[in-house]
Amino acid sequence: MITQFLIFSLLFTPFISTTAHDTFVRTLDRKMLGLDEKKEKLSHFKFYWHDVVSGRNPSSVKVVSPPLNSTTAFGLVNMIENPLTLEPQLNSKLVGKAQGFYASTSQSEVDLLMAMNFAITEGKYNGSTITILGRNPVFNKEREMPVIGGSGLFRFAKGYAQLRTHWFSATTKDAIVEYNIYVLHY
Repeated sequence: MITQFLIFSLLFTPFISTTAHDTFVRTLDRKMLGLDEKKEKLSHFKFYWHDVVSGRNPSSVKVVSPPLNSTTAFGLVNMIENPLTLEPQLNSKLVGKAQGFYASTSQSEVDLLMAMNFAITEGKYNGSTITILGRNPVFNKEREMPVIGGSGLFRFAKGYAQLRTHWFSATTKDAIVEYNIYVLHY
């Protein structure tokens, strides 16, 4: 009896476990998410991203310091909640904030890995986010990072962001970066 049970178990266990594992994924009809009625559109957003590391109320805070002998700040990690404004002046209209972190990831040049949600706080897109994750070689005149998703009105978002440093202080390390974001969304 035990032998028959073992043979039965060995023969049929793969089928039982495969069926159980296949239940975590299924193909959906676009209509279930309301995507068949919605048309994909391309939107362009222009923001100024203010990375304030100096002063009494910084928007960017160092959470991991680089080794003292690093010429590229390799290993540095900053947590951010940077204002997004319509103009380069910090006191211009605030339309959102960039929340996330950046880390210095190269031992030979100043490159950052950036992971951010651009949380929009104004207008039609208030409460929605655009998610950016990518490499930022900060001393290049123009850079590009991918839009990898979003939330709210940016569900299923994809696209890219073009960056250009508008201003940088070598003394305080504060920076203003112009972001032009091109995003496909529903």
